[in-house]
Amino acid sequence: MTDTPVPESLWPGTVLRSELTLPTPSENLALDEAILHHVDQSPDAGAYLRLWQPSTYFVVLGRSNNVATEVDVDHCAAAGIPILRRASGGGTVLVGPGCLCYSLVLPLNPLLRTLGVSGVTSELMERTAKGLRSMNPEIEVRGTSDLVCGGLKFSGNAQRWLRNAFIHHGTLLHDFDLALLERCLRHPSREPDYRQARRHPDFVGNLNARLEDLKRCVSDAWCAIDGPIPPEIVGDVQRIVDTRSQHVDWNIAPPM
Repeated sequence: MTDTPVPESLWPGTVLRSELTLPTPSENLALDEAILHHVDQSPDAGAYLRLWQPSTYFVVLGRSNNVATEVDVDHCAAAGIPILRRASGGGTVLVGPGCLCYSLVLPLNPLLRTLGVSGVTSELMERTAKGLRSMNPEIEVRGTSDLVCGGLKFSGNAQRWLRNAFIHHGTLLHDFDLALLERCLRHPSREPDYRQARRHPDFVGNLNARLEDLKRCVSDAWCAIDGPIPPEIVGDVQRIVDTRSQHVDWNIAPPM
């Protein structure tokens, strides 16, 4: 965190919360992007927290990740696990049942711009961790944007900044099939110092928490109130999916 107190006006007073999960992996990634572009184009539209739960497994590459380096492509193909790319940075993740995904889309204000990406990430991660500590006081922020409990990572996060807004999204593992990680993902090409070259089974774990408690804690941390995602945002999802489907580097191994 920064050395000086963070003013309350750094963050929106309230955030609109939705649990909208769309049918396919590509639609869910596109919805995050659609919300981001909506807030970027209309900063007075407010801020959004989306909580969603994948019903099937799929791999998501960060914007600049190399698929052959980060993913066991042959295993994913044999298991029918799609490999897609998101618009934000960060590392490669496997998501699916037992993983709560959360997406924060916030308008940029002068205070956030002054802090910059690293400062905002630090403050944002600490605010989220503080909310989760009501379930387990041992939760801590490690690396750039990991959440760890008992030495095991249960949350990875990534961001993308546009001119007037940014998205911060991540995963919260609570009942995930951890054995799949080593089958689908190679050892990452980049890793935080605290990982110390640990293999996936020795580095990643589930947070001992009920799904509803996770949702509540994240929502409370961001003063989130229920509110629908505007239909014009949802309506933009198919356009983004269609655009991405034309590029093999985005839909690397799409669903059958």
